[in-house]
Amino acid sequence: MHCIIIDINYRILAKYQADAPQVLHSFDLLTDLNTHEALELPLGEVGRNFKVVQLQGNIEESTLEGYISVSLRSLIVSLPEADFQLLGRAIQLCRWQTEHQYCGKCGGVTQASQVDEALTCPSCELSFYPKIAPCVIGLVCDGPRCLLARGSRHPEAMYSTLAGFIEAGENAEQAFAREVMEEVGVAVDNIRYLYSQPWPFPGQLMLGFIADYSGGDICVDGEEILEAHWFDYNELPLIPPQSTISGRIIRDFVRRQQTAK
Repeated sequence: MHCIIIDINYRILAKYQADAPQVLHSFDLLTDLNTHEALELPLGEVGRNFKVVQLQGNIEESTLEGYISVSLRSLIVSLPEADFQLLGRAIQLCRWQTEHQYCGKCGGVTQASQVDEALTCPSCELSFYPKIAPCVIGLVCDGPRCLLARGSRHPEAMYSTLAGFIEAGENAEQAFAREVMEEVGVAVDNIRYLYSQPWPFPGQLMLGFIADYSGGDICVDGEEILEAHWFDYNELPLIPPQSTISGRIIRDFVRRQQTAK
C-alpha cells in the first residue's frame, strides 16, 4: 500500500524525478517523519489502494533528503489528471475531518459513520459529509469570437472563462447566466452543458457550459474582473492550461471553429 503525505497546512510531500513530481510514497517513509497523532484516512474506491496521512505539523524537508513540500495548485500542469484528482480528494477529506470534529448544532464530538462516508453526531444524529460546492464555468461565444476575462487572481497576461458559485434555489443554467451578467454585463442564451471537473480549492465541483451572446456591452467591476474582451478564435491571448476545465472549454471551442471552416 502507498500513501499521500500532507502537512497541517495541506502542503504535499513530493520528490522530483526527471522533472516529474512523485507524490505517492511507500509507508516506510513515515518512519523518517514525526507521525505522532497523524490523521490517517483510506481514500476508498476512487483512491484504489491508497491512504492519505496528514501530519499535525509542517513537513520538515531537512529530515528527508531529496523531498520537498509543494502546494496542490503548483501541480496542476505537471501531474496526470488522475493523480491530481487523487491528491484533491485526499486534501478534501482531511479538511472535512479537521473542520467537522464537533457537531455544528450541539457541539458534541463527531464519530465516523459505519455505513457511509460521513461524520455523525451521536447526540443529534446529524451527519456531516465532505463539503462540495457546485460552481458554473463557461464560455460566451458570438460566432467565431469568444468572450474572455482577466480576473484579479489571474497572472497578468492570462485570460479565462467566467465562473461562479451556484446560489440557493438556482439551477446551473440560471447561475451561469447570472454570473455572466454580474461579471461582464452581457446577456446569454442557448446555454449548453459540456462536462465537469472537481476543483479542490478548497472543494468545488466545476460544471462547464458554453452559451451564445444575446446582447449587452461589456462592463466589468474592476475588482473581481479587471478586463474582459472579445477574441477571435485564432487570435487568443494566454489562456489556462489544458489540464483545467477552462483551458479545455476554450480549446474545444477553437477546434470546433477550425473544423467548421
